Amino acid sequence: MAEIIDGKAIAQKVKTEAAQEAEALRQQGVEPTIAVVLVGDNQASKVYIRNKMLACEQTGIRSLKYELPQSASQQELLELINILAGKKDVHGILVQLPLPQQIDEQAVLRSIPPQKDVDGFHPQNVGCLLTGGHPLTPCTPAGILRLLEETGVNPAGKHCVVLGRSNIVGKPVSILMLEKDATVTICHSKTKNLASMTRQADILIAAVGKPKFVTADMVKEGAVVIDVGMNRDENNKLCGDVDFARVQEKCSVITPVPGGVGPMTVAMLMKNTITAAKMQVKHRE
Repeated sequence: MAEIIDGKAIAQKVKTEAAQEAEALRQQGVEPTIAVVLVGDNQASKVYIRNKMLACEQTGIRSLKYELPQSASQQELLELINILAGKKDVHGILVQLPLPQQIDEQAVLRSIPPQKDVDGFHPQNVGCLLTGGHPLTPCTPAGILRLLEETGVNPAGKHCVVLGRSNIVGKPVSILMLEKDATVTICHSKTKNLASMTRQADILIAAVGKPKFVTADMVKEGAVVIDVGMNRDENNKLCGDVDFARVQEKCSVITPVPGGVGPMTVAMLMKNTITAAKMQVKHRE
């Protein structure tokens, strides 16, 4: 039976570190602050924002919430971001995705100053990730790396197979795993003989958004399995991309859903906000 990674406990450790750093900044007269922007009334987005603001409260980070209606124009959103970009007491700007269809997501992400881009999605920060200098790394991939580190899993020399090629998880986590000296294979919807690829993985990272997509016959005996999925099963219960009950009998280490990668994403957002605040304070000195 696999070791189940306790994402909640590790996330709490990260948030404790962030709280200590936040207190150190306050001693210097700086209150680390994140502005969170919600456009529309997506219920899942509201839950995510509530979790993020609760984490801010727990770590001593000031959070400001800005809400725009579903009908808001792209120009209205860009104007709000421009105002927040000019505020010296706002260190991080997060625009909750997805956005309504009338708004160009990439244009919005590009409008956030790279030094305040706590999601790590600005093209400049993506470029820094590729070239190895990345102070603001996308939160979920950063959280995955921390989970592996805390569990004592060293990616060096191991074959890591990533299911999914999104800009938010698949691509950035592949780059981070390369940095840790893993050999990385990225699989996606057009990959042929998928199961034969996943069975080669020492570390399997599933980020496809399909409930229980990864079955036991797709996993090598003793593999490390990281489940990034957040789905609903046939009984409307939260589940991941991995068939947890069966896969855990075969692998050596596995993350549960909920309680695995999810809490880490929010915790790493706190770390990014602290990092952003430190960078801006240093720049002004």
